[in-house]
Amino acid sequence: MTEQPTPNDQSTTTIPRTRLGELDVPRMGLGCMGMTTAYGRGNPDGGTATIRHALDRGANLLDTADIYASGSNEELVGRAIAGRRDDAVIATKCGITTLPVIGLPIGVNGHPSYLRRGAEASLKRLGTDVIDLYYLHRIDPNVPIEESVGAMAELVKRGLVREIGLSEVGPADLRTAHATHPIAAIEMEWSIVSRELEDEVVPVARELGIGIVGYSPISRGMLSGDAAGMNPGLLDFRRLLPRWQRTNREHNARLVDAVRAIAARHRATPAQVALAWVLVKGEDVIPIPGTSKPHRLDENLGAFDIELTPEDTAILDGLTAAGERYGRTGGA
Repeated sequence: MTEQPTPNDQSTTTIPRTRLGELDVPRMGLGCMGMTTAYGRGNPDGGTATIRHALDRGANLLDTADIYASGSNEELVGRAIAGRRDDAVIATKCGITTLPVIGLPIGVNGHPSYLRRGAEASLKRLGTDVIDLYYLHRIDPNVPIEESVGAMAELVKRGLVREIGLSEVGPADLRTAHATHPIAAIEMEWSIVSRELEDEVVPVARELGIGIVGYSPISRGMLSGDAAGMNPGLLDFRRLLPRWQRTNREHNARLVDAVRAIAARHRATPAQVALAWVLVKGEDVIPIPGTSKPHRLDENLGAFDIELTPEDTAILDGLTAAGERYGRTGGA
């Protein structure tokens, strides 16, 4: 395995801007989940520093959810932006239910009363009087999407939410939801190895003028090239996911080697190449890589300086991971 290059100081990188509904947002945001949960022991101090650094850099779309660490992730975001609320664009989510205390996802709930209570609780944890972008975290098959979105529309009318989004949505539900109330954004997993949304969901979103926020654009760290990306620790939930099972890991390690080879040609890191691939999918696409380290945030923003060649893109487009995105754990 060749040693990956150390990224140069990316402090001069200019971050392009785009819009999600009426929100002015950067073309790359910050996923906050891993600061408190999921990938082993959290790093709240590092997360706080990273959020504040993101605000300084203009990567100010901060993505969280009410289920992350049973709400403490929202609390972390709220503390980190204290005194700087106007500098941040806060996105949070509601609609997945969890086991008390341990916080494992167990189902979905799209009932209007649940979403209203969820928004009010999130506002309190975030220490703000308005959520900029409020997502339905998952579609509840037992509740008509019109009812869930209608309840979220009421939150907009009350001034508690600015824009509405949907996470992991299909094309039919997206059309129905948008007819109920304008949808500003969909949040979908999108990376070199997670491309299920491209054939049907992306065309509908673009037809309707809906922005696309891509979570896990480095495939939960797999495409970073770091050892931990392929060999998660004992408390890391990736150990439960099919792509990190022993039967799939050898194949996926070879896939990462292909990304690493392209990165070496660009004097970049594999993570930067993975993000550059997502960024070229369109000006309406906003990847939200997660990190709790300010220098990793700078590294990620360096993806804007990479120009992939047609040959690079062809190689990356041809990569296919072994294993499904999720197993019995569902998704976050």
